[in-house]
Amino acid sequence: MQVRKFFLTGLFAALSLLSLAQNRETATLAGQVQSSQNERLIGTTVVLRELKKGTTTDGSGRYQIDGLKPGTYTITFSYLGYQTIQKTITLKAGERHQLNVTLTESNAHELESVSVIGRTEVKEASRLAYNVTAIDARALHNTTLDLNSVLDRVSGVRVRETGGVGSSFNFSLNGFTGRQVKFFIDGIPMDNFGSSFQLNNIPVNLAERIEVYKGVVPIWLGADALGGAVNIITNTNARNYLDVSYSYGSFNTHRTAINTGFTSQSGFTFQLNAFQNYSANNYWVNVDVVPDLNTGLSIPMRVRRFHDTYHNETLIAQVGVVNKKYADRLLFGLTLGQNKADIQTGNRMYDVFGQRRRQGNIIMPSIKYSKKDLFTKGLNLSFSGNFNLGQEQAIDTAYRQYNWLGDFIYKGSNPNIPGGELSRTLYKYRNNNGLTNATLSYQLNARHSLVLNHTYNTFNRKGEDMLNPDDEAIRQPRRTDKHVIGLGYRFDKNERWNTAFFAKEYIQKSKMHTVLDGNYYVQSTLISKQGYGLASTYFLQPKLQLKGSYEKSYRLPENDELFGDVINLASNPLLRPESSHNFNVGANYTVSLQKKHHLYVDANLIYRSAKDFIRPSLYNSFGRAIQQMVNLRDVTNSGVDGEIRYSFKRLFTAGVSLTYQNIRNNTKYENSTTEVSPVYKDRIPNMPYLFGNGNASFFLKNVGGVGNTLTLGYNLLYVHEYYLRWPSQGSATTKLTIPEQVAHDVNVVYSLANGKYNVALECRNLTDAVLYDNFSLQKPSRSFSVKLRYFLVQ
Repeated sequence: MQVRKFFLTGLFAALSLLSLAQNRETATLAGQVQSSQNERLIGTTVVLRELKKGTTTDGSGRYQIDGLKPGTYTITFSYLGYQTIQKTITLKAGERHQLNVTLTESNAHELESVSVIGRTEVKEASRLAYNVTAIDARALHNTTLDLNSVLDRVSGVRVRETGGVGSSFNFSLNGFTGRQVKFFIDGIPMDNFGSSFQLNNIPVNLAERIEVYKGVVPIWLGADALGGAVNIITNTNARNYLDVSYSYGSFNTHRTAINTGFTSQSGFTFQLNAFQNYSANNYWVNVDVVPDLNTGLSIPMRVRRFHDTYHNETLIAQVGVVNKKYADRLLFGLTLGQNKADIQTGNRMYDVFGQRRRQGNIIMPSIKYSKKDLFTKGLNLSFSGNFNLGQEQAIDTAYRQYNWLGDFIYKGSNPNIPGGELSRTLYKYRNNNGLTNATLSYQLNARHSLVLNHTYNTFNRKGEDMLNPDDEAIRQPRRTDKHVIGLGYRFDKNERWNTAFFAKEYIQKSKMHTVLDGNYYVQSTLISKQGYGLASTYFLQPKLQLKGSYEKSYRLPENDELFGDVINLASNPLLRPESSHNFNVGANYTVSLQKKHHLYVDANLIYRSAKDFIRPSLYNSFGRAIQQMVNLRDVTNSGVDGEIRYSFKRLFTAGVSLTYQNIRNNTKYENSTTEVSPVYKDRIPNMPYLFGNGNASFFLKNVGGVGNTLTLGYNLLYVHEYYLRWPSQGSATTKLTIPEQVAHDVNVVYSLANGKYNVALECRNLTDAVLYDNFSLQKPSRSFSVKLRYFLVQ
């Protein structure tokens, strides 16, 4: 490790000296692009017409082009929905020319309709070699969607929830599930955020846009993702704004969100994000009910869930400075939150609980720092760190057996005998989870750049159970330390072709203390792996883009997978890291006719070959279904996903996406035997393999007054049926399946005064279909909601 650090330090020092020599003979063009409303425009295309080269603005609306020869240039600035402008400048040797511009909105008849989900040419992400889908979250701020629901509409993505608001979920991206896909907020990993801050309780209003990386993940995100990542970009613009919303819906569901920010001319900045979710989740389900628990006889009935209340409250505050000589951005933050959730069922709906519950909180101080041109031009540094001081607790103290009517009997003849519905516990633990992420990038010249990233995660779980104070096994610590170090190189041949190469080092140390028969045992593991890959893109035409990428990736076992979650997931400290060879090939094409009709087509082919694939497995423990993560030695996945979008002016837009993934068990011999496995080449069970989305929206302008817009929207979700267990085993008439899912959602949004005041009405699951993401675990029945939103920006 020390040799590697000295080598990298020397490398960057040498590159710095080389750059200083080059900069004396060349010039740099830099500046910022904003709208006429003083909003910084992210992803603006900046092109030098004479050189046919350029760049795009970053998250602060800034751009920089180095290594320019002295001379006169014509600069073009273009951004979707804004009028393109040109500027003529003259550069001198050694000069850093500052050029700031302001773009004005195009007239309504000149605007292209912006699709809610899709790649756009003006976003830097889409012009890179990575297979990435960009979601404009601002177009969804008037809905009651959480981030999970938004992502579930992206091709290749399937979000499986166990119930209603706040329920546990499993995220799947091109066949990779759960922790195989990593999540970030503004490039910061969410590995240690706890149960109080998850995608299923974060409102869409927190995000400005969302980037979904399929396959290869950019080196600056710094993660051990096996096959993809999701980066949530919040509002980081230096502007003053206020966004307040409240919604009420079926099942006594309340959601509130407040987002505000202030930046003074001196550079002082303050940002506040606060939200809460509450729901009784008492939706209707079709289940077998045992009216008399003493007889055990069941009859099918339609009943309401009665013990499934969920609520959470979260506040994120950040204060600091921007645009200083010593820092482009320096923020100190604090995240506070809590959640409480009743547990209605186990991993099957025949397990009914009436008092079992869980709760947790988050107390997380943080720091963010970024500086461009650190010490020398082209050398940029960003750093973030946080530490979660929160805790989690499982509560199970009622020695009762419930039925779906809310009735119960005591499990023992004496109601005073202590016990629990599943396992008597008041186990409370702190994960003491800290994370740092540092990225150092260096732009040698217009064609060559380097980036170095180091992500460090520490985890130390300590817990106790008031009901079992002498149980030493519970009190024993569980600890992990994880490092992910990445070095990347990017070559920009020209505007049509760029390629990125990278290598990663994965290191994880874990230690688990256990007590068995009065003796202490320590299980320690050390994992060290190396990954690598490349990604390249080429524009055959300005509107036709080809992409290809390959990666040898690793995903280290997560803490919950190793140590369990104390509720429904058992520990497995013997898990091995997953590895995968990932191949991606894709193309997208955009066509516009007479500035009225716009068509976008995107298609991607994938192939994955994974070893030690980690997937959930169920086993029975004292009559209860318990879930545990296990290694399946060899899995392959070949698939395709694509989408087509059409829009007419700004009056109508529609799209459809479809995903097919052929995930197969490629383990020929199991348990060191010479017999071919009976499920060899079987499709992996309990994973959807064919699903898609469709949506359409009508925009009616100036309804009831100038500046008012009435939007009518529709969304369709389709999931083909799939087997719960191995397809080759059992007869066709007795196999358990998760049935075909078809869900229809509709919404009406009325915006007044150019979006200052907004009212939205929604209906989800319009036909009241019985929906399942997991076997026997029903999702909410038909629901209605109304949302009021006020938005002001200066």
